[in-house]
Amino acid sequence: MGNKSDTSEFYSSLSETEDIVLGVVYSIFGLLSLSGNSMLLLVAYRRRSILKPAESFIVNLSISDLGMTGTLFPLAIPSLFAHRWMFSHVTCKYYAFCGVLFGLCSLTNLTVLSAVCCLKVCYPAYGNKFSSSHSRILLLCIWAYAIVFATAPLAEWGKYGPEPYGTACCIDWVASHQEIKAMSYTVSLFVFCYFIPCTIILISYSLIFVTVKGARKAVQQHLSSQAKGSSVHSLIMKLSIAVCIGFLLAWTPYAIMAMWAAFGEPSKIPSLVFALAAAFAKSSTLYNPMVYLLLKPNFLNVLTKDFSLFQTTCAVVCGWCRAPVNRTPCPLKDLNNSSKLPSNFKETRTSCRACTDTFECYRNYPRCCTLGHVDATKRVVRGPTCSAVSRPPVHLIVSSSRTKSGVETVEVSAGALTTDLIKDFI
Repeated sequence: MGNKSDTSEFYSSLSETEDIVLGVVYSIFGLLSLSGNSMLLLVAYRRRSILKPAESFIVNLSISDLGMTGTLFPLAIPSLFAHRWMFSHVTCKYYAFCGVLFGLCSLTNLTVLSAVCCLKVCYPAYGNKFSSSHSRILLLCIWAYAIVFATAPLAEWGKYGPEPYGTACCIDWVASHQEIKAMSYTVSLFVFCYFIPCTIILISYSLIFVTVKGARKAVQQHLSSQAKGSSVHSLIMKLSIAVCIGFLLAWTPYAIMAMWAAFGEPSKIPSLVFALAAAFAKSSTLYNPMVYLLLKPNFLNVLTKDFSLFQTTCAVVCGWCRAPVNRTPCPLKDLNNSSKLPSNFKETRTSCRACTDTFECYRNYPRCCTLGHVDATKRVVRGPTCSAVSRPPVHLIVSSSRTKSGVETVEVSAGALTTDLIKDFI
Protein backbone atom coordinates (compact mmCIF):
# COMPACT_ATOMS: atom_id res chain seq x y z
CA MET A 1 0.00 0.00 0.00
CA GLY A 2 3.00 2.27 0.12
CA ASN A 3 3.87 4.74 2.84
CA LYS A 4 0.89 5.47 5.03
CA SER A 5 0.01 9.05 5.69
CA ASP A 6 0.28 10.23 9.25
CA THR A 7 -0.93 13.80 8.73
CA SER A 8 -4.12 14.90 10.48
CA GLU A 9 -5.89 15.66 7.20
CA PHE A 10 -5.95 11.93 6.44
CA TYR A 11 -7.75 11.03 9.66
CA SER A 12 -11.51 10.86 9.63
CA SER A 13 -13.43 13.83 11.02
CA LEU A 14 -16.57 11.70 11.25
CA SER A 15 -17.51 9.51 14.17
CA GLU A 16 -16.62 5.82 14.04
CA THR A 17 -20.29 4.91 13.78
CA GLU A 18 -20.76 7.21 10.78
CA ASP A 19 -17.68 5.73 9.10
CA ILE A 20 -18.93 2.18 9.67
CA VAL A 21 -22.37 3.05 8.27
CA LEU A 22 -20.79 4.66 5.20
CA GLY A 23 -18.48 1.65 4.84
CA VAL A 24 -21.47 -0.70 4.80
CA VAL A 25 -23.32 1.55 2.33
CA TYR A 26 -20.27 1.69 0.04
CA SER A 27 -19.93 -2.11 0.22
CA ILE A 28 -23.54 -2.52 -0.89
CA PHE A 29 -23.05 0.07 -3.62
CA GLY A 30 -19.95 -1.72 -4.84
CA LEU A 31 -21.59 -5.15 -5.03
CA LEU A 32 -24.72 -3.84 -6.75
CA SER A 33 -22.70 -1.75 -9.18
CA LEU A 34 -20.37 -4.63 -10.04
CA SER A 35 -23.21 -7.07 -10.61
CA GLY A 36 -25.49 -4.59 -12.42
CA ASN A 37 -22.89 -3.23 -14.82
CA SER A 38 -21.40 -6.67 -15.48
CA MET A 39 -24.89 -7.95 -16.28
CA LEU A 40 -25.48 -5.00 -18.61
CA LEU A 41 -22.23 -5.66 -20.45
CA LEU A 42 -23.09 -9.36 -20.71
CA VAL A 43 -26.47 -8.54 -22.23
CA ALA A 44 -24.82 -6.10 -24.65
CA TYR A 45 -22.33 -8.81 -25.64
CA ARG A 46 -25.18 -11.23 -26.28
CA ARG A 47 -26.81 -8.59 -28.52
CA ARG A 48 -23.56 -7.44 -30.14
CA SER A 49 -24.66 -8.40 -33.66
CA ILE A 50 -27.83 -6.26 -33.45
CA LEU A 51 -26.55 -3.52 -31.15
CA LYS A 52 -27.77 -0.12 -32.32
CA PRO A 53 -25.37 2.86 -32.65
CA ALA A 54 -27.07 4.77 -29.82
CA GLU A 55 -26.80 1.73 -27.52
CA SER A 56 -23.01 1.95 -27.68
CA PHE A 57 -23.33 4.90 -25.30
CA ILE A 58 -25.09 2.65 -22.79
CA VAL A 59 -22.21 0.18 -23.08
CA ASN A 60 -19.69 2.98 -22.60
CA LEU A 61 -21.66 4.23 -19.59
CA SER A 62 -21.43 0.79 -18.03
CA ILE A 63 -17.68 0.64 -18.69
CA SER A 64 -17.07 4.01 -17.01
CA ASP A 65 -19.26 3.01 -14.04
CA LEU A 66 -17.30 -0.22 -13.67
CA GLY A 67 -14.09 1.82 -13.84
CA MET A 68 -15.27 4.00 -10.96
CA THR A 69 -16.37 0.94 -8.99
CA GLY A 70 -13.09 -0.89 -9.50
CA THR A 71 -10.79 2.04 -8.68
CA LEU A 72 -12.62 3.89 -5.88
CA PHE A 73 -14.53 1.39 -3.76
CA PRO A 74 -11.55 -0.92 -2.98
CA LEU A 75 -9.73 2.10 -1.51
CA ALA A 76 -12.64 3.91 0.14
CA ILE A 77 -14.24 0.93 1.92
CA PRO A 78 -11.20 -0.20 3.99
CA SER A 79 -10.37 3.43 4.81
CA LEU A 80 -13.88 4.00 6.15
CA PHE A 81 -13.70 0.91 8.36
CA ALA A 82 -10.19 1.93 9.50
CA HIS A 83 -11.44 5.45 10.35
CA ARG A 84 -8.61 7.04 8.31
CA TRP A 85 -7.08 7.11 4.83
CA MET A 86 -4.91 3.99 4.73
CA PHE A 87 -2.82 4.81 1.68
CA SER A 88 -0.15 7.26 0.48
CA HIS A 89 -0.37 10.80 -0.92
CA VAL A 90 0.30 9.43 -4.41
CA THR A 91 -2.57 6.98 -4.05
CA CYS A 92 -4.73 9.87 -2.90
CA LYS A 93 -4.08 11.71 -6.18
CA TYR A 94 -4.69 8.51 -8.12
CA TYR A 95 -8.03 8.06 -6.32
CA ALA A 96 -9.06 11.65 -7.04
CA PHE A 97 -7.98 11.42 -10.70
CA CYS A 98 -9.97 8.20 -11.28
CA GLY A 99 -13.00 9.66 -9.51
CA VAL A 100 -13.03 12.76 -11.70
CA LEU A 101 -12.19 10.85 -14.91
CA PHE A 102 -14.84 8.12 -14.67
CA GLY A 103 -17.39 10.43 -13.06
CA LEU A 104 -17.12 13.01 -15.85
CA CYS A 105 -17.11 10.27 -18.48
CA SER A 106 -20.40 8.88 -17.14
CA LEU A 107 -21.89 12.35 -16.85
CA THR A 108 -20.85 13.40 -20.37
CA ASN A 109 -22.00 10.04 -21.72
CA LEU A 110 -25.51 10.60 -20.34
CA THR A 111 -25.53 14.05 -21.91
CA VAL A 112 -24.57 12.84 -25.38
CA LEU A 113 -27.02 9.93 -25.14
CA SER A 114 -29.88 12.28 -24.30
CA ALA A 115 -29.02 14.54 -27.24
CA VAL A 116 -28.84 11.60 -29.67
CA CYS A 117 -32.18 10.22 -28.47
CA CYS A 118 -33.76 13.66 -28.80
CA LEU A 119 -32.42 13.95 -32.35
CA LYS A 120 -33.80 10.56 -33.35
CA VAL A 121 -37.25 11.03 -31.81
CA CYS A 122 -37.93 14.74 -32.34
CA TYR A 123 -35.94 15.37 -35.54
CA PRO A 124 -35.91 12.01 -37.39
CA ALA A 125 -34.77 13.59 -40.66
CA TYR A 126 -31.40 14.13 -38.98
CA GLY A 127 -31.55 11.36 -36.39
CA ASN A 128 -31.98 8.60 -38.97
CA LYS A 129 -28.60 9.56 -40.42
CA PHE A 130 -26.86 8.72 -37.13
CA SER A 131 -24.52 5.80 -37.76
CA SER A 132 -21.93 3.65 -36.00
CA SER A 133 -19.10 5.90 -37.22
CA HIS A 134 -20.81 8.89 -35.61
CA SER A 135 -21.14 7.02 -32.32
CA ARG A 136 -17.45 6.05 -32.36
CA ILE A 137 -16.40 9.67 -32.92
CA LEU A 138 -18.63 10.86 -30.10
CA LEU A 139 -17.27 8.18 -27.76
CA LEU A 140 -13.73 9.41 -28.40
CA CYS A 141 -14.87 12.97 -27.71
CA ILE A 142 -16.49 11.88 -24.43
CA TRP A 143 -13.28 10.30 -23.14
CA ALA A 144 -11.14 13.22 -24.38
CA TYR A 145 -13.45 15.69 -22.62
CA ALA A 146 -13.20 13.76 -19.36
CA ILE A 147 -9.41 13.34 -19.62
CA VAL A 148 -8.87 17.09 -20.12
CA PHE A 149 -10.65 18.00 -16.88
CA ALA A 150 -9.21 15.03 -14.96
CA THR A 151 -5.58 15.83 -15.85
CA ALA A 152 -5.91 19.60 -15.31
CA PRO A 153 -5.16 19.44 -11.53
CA LEU A 154 -2.04 17.39 -12.29
CA ALA A 155 -0.92 20.27 -14.53
CA GLU A 156 -1.40 22.78 -11.69
CA TRP A 157 -4.81 24.04 -12.81
CA GLY A 158 -6.76 23.08 -9.76
CA LYS A 159 -5.52 20.73 -7.06
CA TYR A 160 -6.26 17.26 -5.78
CA GLY A 161 -6.30 16.56 -2.07
CA PRO A 162 -8.11 14.80 0.77
CA GLU A 163 -11.82 15.28 1.27
CA PRO A 164 -12.84 17.26 4.39
CA TYR A 165 -14.03 14.04 6.06
CA GLY A 166 -10.55 12.51 5.66
CA THR A 167 -11.20 9.01 4.27
CA ALA A 168 -11.26 9.82 0.55
CA CYS A 169 -9.72 12.23 -1.94
CA CYS A 170 -11.01 14.53 -4.65
CA ILE A 171 -10.61 18.23 -5.49
CA ASP A 172 -8.90 20.24 -2.76
CA TRP A 173 -11.83 22.40 -1.66
CA VAL A 174 -9.75 24.57 0.68
CA ALA A 175 -7.41 25.47 -2.19
CA SER A 176 -10.47 26.18 -4.36
CA HIS A 177 -11.45 28.86 -1.86
CA GLN A 178 -7.99 30.35 -1.33
CA GLU A 179 -6.28 30.17 -4.76
CA ILE A 180 -7.54 31.89 -7.92
CA LYS A 181 -6.40 29.13 -10.30
CA ALA A 182 -7.99 26.43 -8.18
CA MET A 183 -11.20 28.47 -7.89
CA SER A 184 -11.35 29.00 -11.67
CA TYR A 185 -10.98 25.25 -12.17
CA THR A 186 -13.84 24.51 -9.76
CA VAL A 187 -16.08 27.08 -11.45
CA SER A 188 -15.21 25.69 -14.91
CA LEU A 189 -15.93 22.20 -13.66
CA PHE A 190 -19.33 23.34 -12.40
CA VAL A 191 -20.26 25.15 -15.62
CA PHE A 192 -18.94 22.72 -18.26
CA CYS A 193 -19.38 19.44 -16.40
CA TYR A 194 -22.63 20.01 -14.51
CA PHE A 195 -24.65 23.08 -15.53
CA ILE A 196 -24.35 22.68 -19.31
CA PRO A 197 -24.82 18.88 -19.28
CA CYS A 198 -27.77 19.23 -16.90
CA THR A 199 -29.36 21.82 -19.19
CA ILE A 200 -28.88 19.64 -22.28
CA ILE A 201 -30.35 16.59 -20.55
CA LEU A 202 -33.40 18.45 -19.26
CA ILE A 203 -34.06 20.13 -22.63
CA SER A 204 -33.56 16.89 -24.59
CA TYR A 205 -35.88 14.77 -22.48
CA SER A 206 -38.41 17.60 -22.24
CA LEU A 207 -38.59 17.72 -26.04
CA ILE A 208 -38.91 13.94 -26.14
CA PHE A 209 -41.66 14.07 -23.53
CA VAL A 210 -43.60 16.73 -25.47
CA THR A 211 -43.20 14.89 -28.79
CA VAL A 212 -44.30 11.56 -27.35
CA LYS A 213 -47.23 13.17 -25.54
CA GLY A 214 -48.42 14.71 -28.81
CA ALA A 215 -48.08 11.37 -30.59
CA ARG A 216 -50.00 9.70 -27.80
CA LYS A 217 -52.93 12.07 -28.25
CA ALA A 218 -52.92 11.35 -31.98
CA VAL A 219 -53.02 7.62 -31.23
CA GLN A 220 -56.01 8.03 -28.91
CA GLN A 221 -57.94 9.77 -31.68
CA HIS A 222 -57.55 6.74 -33.95
CA LEU A 223 -58.10 3.96 -31.41
CA SER A 224 -61.19 2.74 -29.60
CA SER A 225 -61.66 3.57 -25.94
CA GLN A 226 -60.70 0.01 -24.98
CA ALA A 227 -57.33 0.27 -26.73
CA LYS A 228 -56.29 3.75 -25.71
CA GLY A 229 -52.81 4.29 -24.48
CA SER A 230 -49.51 3.05 -25.83
CA SER A 231 -47.02 0.98 -23.87
CA VAL A 232 -44.24 2.31 -26.10
CA HIS A 233 -45.12 5.90 -25.27
CA SER A 234 -45.31 5.10 -21.57
CA LEU A 235 -41.96 3.37 -21.79
CA ILE A 236 -40.26 6.37 -23.37
CA MET A 237 -41.72 8.71 -20.76
CA LYS A 238 -40.66 6.45 -17.89
CA LEU A 239 -37.14 6.08 -19.27
CA SER A 240 -36.78 9.83 -19.81
CA ILE A 241 -38.00 10.68 -16.31
CA ALA A 242 -35.84 7.98 -14.70
CA VAL A 243 -32.66 9.20 -16.41
CA CYS A 244 -33.33 12.83 -15.43
CA ILE A 245 -34.09 11.96 -11.81
CA GLY A 246 -31.02 9.73 -11.56
CA PHE A 247 -28.75 12.42 -12.97
CA LEU A 248 -30.07 15.13 -10.65
CA LEU A 249 -30.02 12.95 -7.52
CA ALA A 250 -26.48 11.74 -8.16
CA TRP A 251 -24.67 14.93 -9.14
CA THR A 252 -26.62 17.91 -7.78
CA PRO A 253 -25.48 17.50 -4.12
CA TYR A 254 -21.82 17.39 -5.16
CA ALA A 255 -22.21 20.36 -7.50
CA ILE A 256 -23.76 22.39 -4.65
CA MET A 257 -20.87 21.43 -2.37
CA ALA A 258 -18.37 22.53 -5.03
CA MET A 259 -19.92 26.01 -5.32
CA TRP A 260 -20.33 26.30 -1.57
CA ALA A 261 -16.65 25.48 -1.06
CA ALA A 262 -15.48 27.84 -3.82
CA PHE A 263 -17.47 30.92 -2.81
CA GLY A 264 -18.21 30.18 0.84
CA GLU A 265 -16.12 29.02 3.75
CA PRO A 266 -15.23 25.30 3.40
CA SER A 267 -14.36 24.99 7.09
CA LYS A 268 -17.95 25.84 8.01
CA ILE A 269 -19.42 23.03 5.90
CA PRO A 270 -20.08 19.89 8.03
CA SER A 271 -17.86 16.97 7.05
CA LEU A 272 -20.88 14.67 6.96
CA VAL A 273 -22.44 16.84 4.23
CA PHE A 274 -19.38 16.30 2.03
CA ALA A 275 -19.46 12.57 2.76
CA LEU A 276 -23.15 12.27 1.85
CA ALA A 277 -22.65 14.27 -1.36
CA ALA A 278 -19.83 11.90 -2.38
CA ALA A 279 -22.03 8.90 -1.58
CA PHE A 280 -24.83 10.25 -3.79
CA ALA A 281 -22.36 10.74 -6.65
CA LYS A 282 -21.13 7.14 -6.35
CA SER A 283 -24.72 5.86 -6.31
CA SER A 284 -24.92 6.68 -10.03
CA THR A 285 -22.80 3.58 -10.72
CA LEU A 286 -25.64 1.30 -9.60
CA TYR A 287 -28.57 3.46 -10.68
CA ASN A 288 -27.65 3.63 -14.38
CA PRO A 289 -27.63 -0.16 -15.05
CA MET A 290 -30.88 -0.58 -13.11
CA VAL A 291 -32.61 2.00 -15.33
CA TYR A 292 -31.51 0.45 -18.62
CA LEU A 293 -31.88 -3.19 -17.56
CA LEU A 294 -35.37 -2.76 -16.13
CA LEU A 295 -36.85 -0.12 -18.45
CA LYS A 296 -35.29 -1.06 -21.79
CA PRO A 297 -37.24 -4.09 -23.08
CA ASN A 298 -34.68 -5.35 -25.60
CA PHE A 299 -32.12 -5.61 -22.76
CA LEU A 300 -34.67 -6.96 -20.29
CA ASN A 301 -35.86 -9.64 -22.72
CA VAL A 302 -32.35 -11.05 -23.11
CA LEU A 303 -31.92 -11.05 -19.34
CA THR A 304 -35.30 -12.78 -18.84
CA LYS A 305 -34.55 -15.44 -21.45
CA ASP A 306 -31.17 -16.19 -19.90
CA PHE A 307 -32.76 -16.47 -16.48
CA SER A 308 -35.49 -18.78 -17.82
CA LEU A 309 -32.88 -20.95 -19.52
CA PHE A 310 -30.86 -21.10 -16.30
CA GLN A 311 -33.98 -22.01 -14.34
CA THR A 312 -34.86 -24.76 -16.84
CA THR A 313 -31.31 -26.14 -16.77
CA CYS A 314 -31.41 -26.30 -12.99
CA ALA A 315 -34.77 -28.07 -13.18
CA VAL A 316 -33.39 -30.69 -15.58
CA VAL A 317 -30.17 -31.22 -13.61
CA CYS A 318 -31.96 -31.51 -10.27
CA GLY A 319 -34.73 -33.67 -11.72
CA TRP A 320 -37.31 -31.20 -10.46
CA CYS A 321 -40.35 -30.11 -12.34
CA ARG A 322 -43.58 -28.57 -11.20
CA ALA A 323 -46.44 -30.85 -12.24
CA PRO A 324 -50.07 -31.46 -11.19
CA VAL A 325 -50.93 -33.68 -8.25
CA ASN A 326 -51.29 -36.78 -10.44
CA ARG A 327 -47.49 -36.65 -10.96
CA THR A 328 -47.55 -36.80 -14.74
CA PRO A 329 -44.00 -37.54 -15.99
CA CYS A 330 -42.15 -34.37 -16.81
CA PRO A 331 -41.28 -34.06 -20.52
CA LEU A 332 -38.32 -31.81 -19.65
CA LYS A 333 -36.29 -34.95 -18.97
CA ASP A 334 -36.97 -36.18 -22.51
CA LEU A 335 -36.09 -33.05 -24.47
CA ASN A 336 -33.49 -34.87 -26.53
CA ASN A 337 -35.85 -37.74 -27.40
CA SER A 338 -38.87 -36.42 -29.31
CA SER A 339 -40.32 -39.91 -29.67
CA LYS A 340 -41.17 -39.92 -25.98
CA LEU A 341 -43.34 -36.83 -26.22
CA PRO A 342 -47.13 -37.29 -26.14
CA SER A 343 -48.84 -37.55 -29.52
CA ASN A 344 -51.03 -34.55 -28.80
CA PHE A 345 -48.07 -32.31 -28.06
CA LYS A 346 -46.73 -29.79 -30.52
CA GLU A 347 -44.42 -26.79 -30.31
CA THR A 348 -45.24 -23.31 -31.46
CA ARG A 349 -43.19 -20.14 -31.49
CA THR A 350 -45.67 -18.04 -29.60
CA SER A 351 -45.64 -17.58 -25.87
CA CYS A 352 -48.21 -19.66 -23.97
CA ARG A 353 -47.56 -19.46 -20.27
CA ALA A 354 -51.15 -19.39 -18.99
CA CYS A 355 -52.24 -22.87 -20.10
CA THR A 356 -53.36 -25.28 -17.39
CA ASP A 357 -53.61 -28.91 -18.53
CA THR A 358 -52.04 -32.31 -18.01
CA PHE A 359 -48.60 -31.12 -19.05
CA GLU A 360 -48.61 -27.94 -16.98
CA CYS A 361 -44.97 -28.47 -16.05
CA TYR A 362 -44.07 -27.07 -19.48
CA ARG A 363 -45.19 -23.59 -18.48
CA ASN A 364 -41.73 -22.59 -17.21
CA TYR A 365 -39.97 -23.79 -20.33
CA PRO A 366 -39.12 -21.09 -22.92
CA ARG A 367 -40.98 -22.97 -25.70
CA CYS A 368 -44.74 -22.88 -26.07
CA CYS A 369 -46.70 -26.04 -25.37
CA THR A 370 -50.13 -26.22 -27.01
CA LEU A 371 -52.12 -29.30 -26.06
CA GLY A 372 -55.50 -30.64 -27.04
CA HIS A 373 -58.07 -31.04 -24.26
CA VAL A 374 -58.32 -34.58 -22.96
CA ASP A 375 -61.74 -35.81 -21.87
CA ALA A 376 -62.65 -38.69 -19.56
CA THR A 377 -62.24 -41.28 -22.35
CA LYS A 378 -58.77 -39.96 -23.29
CA ARG A 379 -60.13 -38.72 -26.61
CA VAL A 380 -58.31 -35.73 -28.04
CA VAL A 381 -60.60 -32.86 -28.90
CA ARG A 382 -59.20 -30.70 -31.68
CA GLY A 383 -59.61 -26.98 -31.62
CA PRO A 384 -58.38 -23.88 -29.76
CA THR A 385 -56.66 -24.88 -26.54
CA CYS A 386 -55.12 -21.72 -25.16
CA SER A 387 -56.32 -18.18 -25.20
CA ALA A 388 -52.73 -16.92 -25.16
CA VAL A 389 -52.12 -18.25 -28.69
CA SER A 390 -53.64 -15.59 -30.87
CA ARG A 391 -52.81 -13.28 -33.67
CA PRO A 392 -50.16 -10.69 -32.88
CA PRO A 393 -51.65 -7.31 -32.07
CA VAL A 394 -51.41 -4.55 -34.62
CA HIS A 395 -49.89 -1.36 -33.21
CA LEU A 396 -50.80 2.06 -34.45
CA ILE A 397 -47.61 3.96 -35.15
CA VAL A 398 -47.50 7.73 -34.88
CA SER A 399 -44.45 9.54 -36.26
CA SER A 400 -44.07 13.14 -35.18
CA SER A 401 -41.40 15.35 -36.75
CA ARG A 402 -40.52 18.99 -37.20
CA THR A 403 -39.43 20.80 -40.34
CA LYS A 404 -36.88 23.59 -40.49
CA SER A 405 -39.68 26.16 -40.47
CA GLY A 406 -40.94 24.77 -37.17
CA VAL A 407 -44.05 23.09 -38.60
CA GLU A 408 -44.80 19.80 -36.85
CA THR A 409 -46.14 16.92 -38.95
CA VAL A 410 -47.78 13.80 -37.56
CA GLU A 411 -48.01 10.56 -39.54
CA VAL A 412 -50.24 7.70 -38.40
CA SER A 413 -49.71 4.18 -39.73
CA ALA A 414 -50.40 0.60 -38.68
CA GLY A 415 -47.83 -2.13 -38.29
CA ALA A 416 -46.63 -5.00 -36.14
CA LEU A 417 -43.31 -3.39 -35.27
CA THR A 418 -42.29 0.00 -33.97
CA THR A 419 -40.71 2.58 -36.23
CA ASP A 420 -37.02 3.44 -36.42
CA LEU A 421 -37.71 6.65 -34.52
CA ILE A 422 -38.05 4.84 -31.19
CA LYS A 423 -35.99 1.72 -31.73
CA ASP A 424 -33.15 3.17 -29.68
CA PHE A 425 -35.47 3.30 -26.67
CA ILE A 426 -36.80 -0.25 -26.84
